[in-house]
Amino acid sequence: MMATSEESQVGLMVDYIMKHCLWQFHSRKWDREKQNAGILGKLEQILCGEPLELATPADRCYWVDAVSLANAYNARFSWLAGMDTEAKRSLVRALHMRIDYLTITASLNAELTDERY
Repeated sequence: MMATSEESQVGLMVDYIMKHCLWQFHSRKWDREKQNAGILGKLEQILCGEPLELATPADRCYWVDAVSLANAYNARFSWLAGMDTEAKRSLVRALHMRIDYLTITASLNAELTDERY
């Protein structure tokens, strides 16, 4: 499937996450923010061929999910191979913004902002 615009590419990437990744379902806003940033930050580093920091258990946990995501994206989306580093960086940052919107900002889950939870 050929995606021609960044918006359609992000849509395909979001669709994969929504259907295959359980990490999007943390029950608190701050957990989702931290998890999204950690996994998608590592994904950006992997796709752009950058060195990865794996010093903490959290770094390694995010890395595992990011590797799985990168492998799935590379297998499904041939257009990734033809993108330069800056295009990939822009794409992952747009993906991050969309995932934050869908899983945090637009979420109807009241537990996300319940201060007693």
